[in-house]
Amino acid sequence: MIFIYQPVDKQIWTGRVDDYNNPRSYRFHQIVEIKNNSELIEQKQLTFGFIGFECDEGVKRNKGRQGAKKAPNEIRKSLAKLPSHINTSKIIDLGNVQCMDERMEEAQEELGTYIHSLFKHRCTPIILGGGHETLYGHYLGVRKSVSREATIGIINIDAHFDLRNEAAPSSGTMFKQILEQDKRAGYLCLGIQRLGNTQALFDEADNYGCQYVMEEDVAYLTSTFQQIDWFSEQYDYLMLTLCTDSLQESAAPGVSAPSPFGLEPKTVRAILQYISNKQQFVSFDISEVNPELDTSDSTVRLAAYLVAEVMQGIHRKSLQGIN
Repeated sequence: MIFIYQPVDKQIWTGRVDDYNNPRSYRFHQIVEIKNNSELIEQKQLTFGFIGFECDEGVKRNKGRQGAKKAPNEIRKSLAKLPSHINTSKIIDLGNVQCMDERMEEAQEELGTYIHSLFKHRCTPIILGGGHETLYGHYLGVRKSVSREATIGIINIDAHFDLRNEAAPSSGTMFKQILEQDKRAGYLCLGIQRLGNTQALFDEADNYGCQYVMEEDVAYLTSTFQQIDWFSEQYDYLMLTLCTDSLQESAAPGVSAPSPFGLEPKTVRAILQYISNKQQFVSFDISEVNPELDTSDSTVRLAAYLVAEVMQGIHRKSLQGIN
């Protein structure tokens, strides 16, 4: 078996109920619809589509700490309890793609197929990783869903470039894979750490024409937003990926590669809000949350809050008529 599709257990989407009839009192678990791929229909209103990727084979190959494959359902459990402020939108949960028998590449292809199906039915994909190898499946789904001539800008909030030159794909190779095979894709990384990357990786980033903002500079939001604006103007579509090892270790201890010099959560929240309001923005994934290494579920809860922030940003954009 290469991969398994696993529907979501309805018990995952449970939580407090303040009111059964007033949508203004609803929490996320009250508005989620659990569907199979075959049940999707074209949506007439803003609809978010969750798909999980239960895989950390890429983290294993990259010699990181395993456990991220358990994150999708744990993030759902935490998100379920939060108040929803997007009640004129819909949420559909398609379940999880599970990587089996170390066959990560085929599982990434399958993830891309589900993401393509979400786009085809006019749903905005929200992908819950998984190791950061999730991003490659995310990219495959976006590329399959747009024209061959379309340009795709990938914005990565991360401490690492993930441009490693290795024989086998891993959670450290995705951007090199994409940039080598797709001349119409570009890469902006926010939060790069000097001590998280060798000089050879900085050289590789320069050779590929990657744009990046160092961790110590990201908090200057005016200039960071200008960099995002400049990058975004070059592409037809924007996809966004958040590697939670970009966050400071005190806020996100449960990741494969914790970072003592990481970004503050409020800074990351502001960036997510800004990017999700872009006209070209189409999809989001969050990766590298590791429940097995978490402390009091703090990383899982933070991940759920950040996912909600992205969804609220897209919802606000829809209400403003930008999208």
